[in-house]
Amino acid sequence: MNYLSISDAEKKWNISRRRLQQLCKSGAVNGARKEGRSWLIPEDADFSQKRSVKSRTGRLPLPVGVSGYIETVSNYYYVDKTLLIRDILDDLPKVSLFTRPRRFGKTLNMDMLRVFFEKTEQDNSVYFKDKAIWTCGDYYRSFQGKYPVIYLTFKDIKYNSWENARMAIAQNIGFEYRRHSLLANSSKCDNSDKINYKKIVEEAANEVELSNSLLLLSSMLTKHYGVGTVIILDEYDTPIRQGYSNGYYDEVIGFIRNLFSAAFKDNPNLAYGFLTGILRVAKESIFSGMNNLVVNSVLTNRYSGYFGFTPEEVQTMASYYHAADKYSEICEWYDGYLFGRSEIFNPWSVINYFRAECEPGAYWTSTGSNEIIGDILSKATPEITENLRKFMQGEPVAALIDTGVIYPEVLENPQSIYSFLLMAGYLKITEKTLMPDGNYMYKVCIPNKEIALVYAKEILGRLKTPEAESTAFAISQAIYEKNTEKLKAGIEKYLLQTISVYDTGSEAFYQGLMLGLCAILNNRYQVRSNRESGLGRFDIQLYPLTEDLPGFIFELKHTKDEKEDLDQLANDALAQIDEKKYDAEMAESGIKEIIKVGIAFHGKNVSVKS
Repeated sequence: MNYLSISDAEKKWNISRRRLQQLCKSGAVNGARKEGRSWLIPEDADFSQKRSVKSRTGRLPLPVGVSGYIETVSNYYYVDKTLLIRDILDDLPKVSLFTRPRRFGKTLNMDMLRVFFEKTEQDNSVYFKDKAIWTCGDYYRSFQGKYPVIYLTFKDIKYNSWENARMAIAQNIGFEYRRHSLLANSSKCDNSDKINYKKIVEEAANEVELSNSLLLLSSMLTKHYGVGTVIILDEYDTPIRQGYSNGYYDEVIGFIRNLFSAAFKDNPNLAYGFLTGILRVAKESIFSGMNNLVVNSVLTNRYSGYFGFTPEEVQTMASYYHAADKYSEICEWYDGYLFGRSEIFNPWSVINYFRAECEPGAYWTSTGSNEIIGDILSKATPEITENLRKFMQGEPVAALIDTGVIYPEVLENPQSIYSFLLMAGYLKITEKTLMPDGNYMYKVCIPNKEIALVYAKEILGRLKTPEAESTAFAISQAIYEKNTEKLKAGIEKYLLQTISVYDTGSEAFYQGLMLGLCAILNNRYQVRSNRESGLGRFDIQLYPLTEDLPGFIFELKHTKDEKEDLDQLANDALAQIDEKKYDAEMAESGIKEIIKVGIAFHGKNVSVKS
């Protein structure tokens, strides 16, 4: 039997060295044998079905928390987004900014661009030859491995002082300098370049030198390779968010403005620049004078399908993981985003849904801080507060959207709240209308059940005391125990502890409050609101996730008349559940025990009947 070395096998079958080693180690290559630290592979080995080492289920594992392109395509299920490269090469933008919510694939796409464009000793074309970009023709393939690349991510620059944040940025840049260590001895770079290079590597540069570090590195790379440099900066606005939260906003804005001006504005060494973030931060003049910048926001049609999963991609994924029958549930929980003209699913949540064996949950909301929602709830005007409650009812709200919103405006300018929530992934657009002045008016609402739970849970973030929080959990326990008297006492106590009489102007307020309390139960129940069942729409339904739990239907009533009989109003609510057959959906699903609860509110007073 004739054998090939790993390097020869790599060329013959266009499979990376790492993948070949994994296949051999797993026993997927018959006749392969270990030779020292490497492998010898039979010349007649069949790799047509062996490119991926699959899990014990026979399917590729899911890339939870994996953001490296090579690792993802080599080891995990990958949703092919390589046509982003084709569209970029069709447009040839000098500098592109992609703004999307967190966990929507920005980092993976940026690393994909790095692997594609970067000139390296290793032939990285093997990671694209079975992808969509490779079928687009020689023109597009000619760009693979053509440029030196500077790649930075600021996603972990999360510090409570500018001193620590600046130090972390310097370390990140120093690491990228060391990745290009051949420049230290390059005959094509002059001595002054090398002196400054050494300062950055040793993290001895002052702030001015650090601000010019990307300009210097791109200059040295261009001199060494004789071709322009691609600069990629992922999650550029993370330190800006932290600066706003921790009191060093002006310092970080000033530094990043200078860094960007040197790297992206009139840099003769720049081939292409790519940036990602959640917000554009345009009004801070970070991008001042950069007429070469193309901003691609959630409102932009171009590139709209490349961040997040499209319906077709989710359907294909569901079939692959033998869950095609779960598609409607995936839509209910994780669909609803509209980027440009593309319908988009939250990719992080979809991946985690399949990994959890199709158990729905709020996966995306647990990956980052939602304190901005709590800030909005605590400082919002009555109008904003009422609109946030409308969101929880599934109602759209009309708003002017500014993609250049900045962090200080979020709490100071009420209208900017909707822009921030849209950019950050907490709202979706349902309608767009051109106004006479040339601006667009948008209607926005909550995109899906996962985000509805964020709003509901953050109501609990308004709790000011441990006693109030304890009462909230006592209420959830009363619901679980089916204890009506305990539920009534708990709600009354909670109202006294947490709300003002000025909050209690509508039934929507009380429904939002009850949704927030019920959200504590979301590991045992699906919390549903304002859905059709029977002959109408119930207020709140707790749909049990296990057979041993009862289902709940809540109907709420509210009165402003202090003389009205709350007990009778609660009984009317209870009767409405029967009259409208709100329990029909759960009964048809085979739920045998259904608890019906009527609740009436007036100010801080409540009556509960079941």
